[in-house]
Amino acid sequence: MQVTETQKDGLKRGYTITVTAAELAEKVDAKLREAQPEVELKGFRKGKVPLAMLKKQFGPRLMGEAMQEAVDAAMQQHFEETGDRPAMQPKVEMQNGEEWKEGDDVVVDLSYEALPEIDEPDFSGITLERMVVKADEAAVDEALENLAKQAQNFADKDGAAEMGDQVVFDFTGRIDGEAFEGGAAEGHALVLGSGQFIPGFEEGLVGVKAGDKKDVTVTFPESYGAEHLAGKEAVFECDVKEVKAPEAAELNDELASKFGAESLEALKGQIREGLEGEYAQASRAIVKRGLLDKLDSNVTFELPESLVDAEASQIAHQLWHDEHPEVHDHNHDSIEPSEEHRKLAVRRVKLGLLLAEVGRKAEVQVSDAEMTQAILQQARQYPGQEREFFEFVQKNPQMQQQLRAPIFEDKVVDMILGKAEVTEKEVNKDDLKSALDALEDEPA
Repeated sequence: MQVTETQKDGLKRGYTITVTAAELAEKVDAKLREAQPEVELKGFRKGKVPLAMLKKQFGPRLMGEAMQEAVDAAMQQHFEETGDRPAMQPKVEMQNGEEWKEGDDVVVDLSYEALPEIDEPDFSGITLERMVVKADEAAVDEALENLAKQAQNFADKDGAAEMGDQVVFDFTGRIDGEAFEGGAAEGHALVLGSGQFIPGFEEGLVGVKAGDKKDVTVTFPESYGAEHLAGKEAVFECDVKEVKAPEAAELNDELASKFGAESLEALKGQIREGLEGEYAQASRAIVKRGLLDKLDSNVTFELPESLVDAEASQIAHQLWHDEHPEVHDHNHDSIEPSEEHRKLAVRRVKLGLLLAEVGRKAEVQVSDAEMTQAILQQARQYPGQEREFFEFVQKNPQMQQQLRAPIFEDKVVDMILGKAEVTEKEVNKDDLKSALDALEDEPA
């Protein structure tokens, strides 16, 4: 077996791998000898079939296996010896594949882009500022009032229904005079202004009183989930049973107990802790972006063009679908990446490779416990199907990688932040929100 270099241009690599006919024949014979004791053919006892007959019957199939194994072994040996790590799946082409016949050498062209050598920067020279926000009494009181609204009761009301009131009613929806599936209910309690029904429905019940009957005409949105209703005009026949006004819950220990706290003061403490946790999470996102911006500016190395091209295409494709939410499949013309897409792709590929290399050298690992937590968190998006989702992830390596990647990245970022010079600055929540809004307006 011989490996000959044909290209070494930047990160681009090309090699010719030659597996001689003798080497292939030896591999095939070895496979036949290994299988011979278990083979049975008519006229021969088990294990007594002549090698020549086995070769005639099974040789062509085993020749293909031998070729693949020989080329794979040569590639593995090559990567071990050179230390190269391909940026993407190497391209392997057999020379004169259609003309090849038994007795010929197998000659394969191997090409790929190698991952670059990356020198780790001096992270101690990076300076960053972390915004610190304390939860003030106004923010705690606002959150407490929102909890009180969640725990509010409704009392019978004599007057007409207003936004914020609860209306209890029976209804039947009809399209072109015909009732449709899922368009009827009895004793349904609806808080006007909650947005539970399609646009226009809740506004149509403003002004009704207990005992009223009213037809509410609405049009289902074009993007409505049920295709047989999307864009259709419907008339809902409503029979109002009760109208109730909200009664805000009192801010006391009884309210606190509904949310699992021992007292109102304890509930306030939990709210304060939760708010400051949210502030800290937002602050971390800002610090992380600042770190990535500095790494992007300060670190330079050659990037594999194949990775940049693939990332630019992915960005263009995703942004196109974001702008065309009505298109749910991929049956559309190819989307040509713009210069902005490519610029963003360069940043993402550079930072992705840098963080991956830093994490690799530092032997950063994602633990089983961290993966389990990530899977459970994701599974909550599928109520009632958590077990199925968990099993799906266990059988899907690509999905596992999608869940593992952000955990790995955050651990590497935290490690770098531990080496950088990070100072703290106390600000108010409005300053933090402004910084976070600005962050979300910029591509990552």
